[in-house]
Amino acid sequence: MNFEQLQRKVLDWADAKDLLHEENRFKQWGKTLEEVHEVYMAMLDNNREEVMDGIGDTLVTLIILADQNGMDAVNCLEKAYDVIKNRKGKTVNGEFVKDE
Repeated sequence: MNFEQLQRKVLDWADAKDLLHEENRFKQWGKTLEEVHEVYMAMLDNNREEVMDGIGDTLVTLIILADQNGMDAVNCLEKAYDVIKNRKGKTVNGEFVKDE
């Protein structure tokens, strides 16, 4: 399955759970932060399966959040990629530092 197909399945699931309302977006943002924290904790525990689960859960929350804000997650990713694709810089201590 490709990303767009999975996105559709996530949104169908979220719609069935009555989540796709703009007024839910701040609660959804809290859910995203919770999932990101779970990824961090799993990384500290060096638990690969939990890291994978947490990243997947984070993607689910972001797909729903995009929809709640009237956006498409794939379009958001495309827009971000368009910004970074030609960015110049270097990796310093494991972190990319863009040229000014």
